[in-house]
Amino acid sequence: MAAKWIETVTGSLEQKKQYREHKALVKALPAPYRTAAEAIERYLMYFGNISDGGVMLTMLDDLGELFEQAAADGTPVRSIVGADPVEFVETFLANYSEGQWISKERQRLVNAINGIADAEN
Repeated sequence: MAAKWIETVTGSLEQKKQYREHKALVKALPAPYRTAAEAIERYLMYFGNISDGGVMLTMLDDLGELFEQAAADGTPVRSIVGADPVEFVETFLANYSEGQWISKERQRLVNAINGIADAEN
């Protein structure tokens, strides 16, 4: 009961735990992978506009696993992100567009126009 009340005020405790686990995973990466993952994460926080905490955590977990696996395989960072890191991040982000607030607004726009079109017919 107390946990539910606390979550009402603070948000999901489970998601907070998952976020701390993600941060620990990134912190444990070797330096070049950690630096790249943190830079990408920072860009995603500013550019991503993810409003759904679950989608955000899934995205961050996938990013962490990508860099963790690359570190284990010895894959150079440039081979992961390619020549244009911004393009890489924006392509990566496109996989999580359902969590972006703009996706909801796009759907509202489509629904509004479809409603008008249906009423006109």
